[in-house]
Amino acid sequence: QVQLVESGGGLVQAGESLGLSCAASGNIISINTMAWYRQAPGKQRELVATITPAGSTNYADSVKGRFTISRDNTKNTVYLQMNSLKPEDTGTYYCNVAAVVPGPFYRYLEVWGQGTLVTVSS
Repeated sequence: QVQLVESGGGLVQAGESLGLSCAASGNIISINTMAWYRQAPGKQRELVATITPAGSTNYADSVKGRFTISRDNTKNTVYLQMNSLKPEDTGTYYCNVAAVVPGPFYRYLEVWGQGTLVTVSS
């Protein structure tokens, strides 16, 4: 099994910064794409950013230039640095990883973190 442990959420004021981290553990052969999603109250979950094992990144238009996703492959950890936060960034942030796990055959397993709440006050 693979477990994800997120940390770093909290309450900040608009314009401030916050960092999130998500560590994967368990019986992992390797991890492919790692991503952050968020879900605002009453809205659907949306993709915030992705990062490949080689470090290629992709961002939602709403966070480009303000958020930075990174990863440490030696620690199976993904980070999200959020700068210039806005009230509309408020929501629960979830990490998501595609892990290769052992078995009769290697297989991909998509795993979600438990979510961490980010609240940005105006």
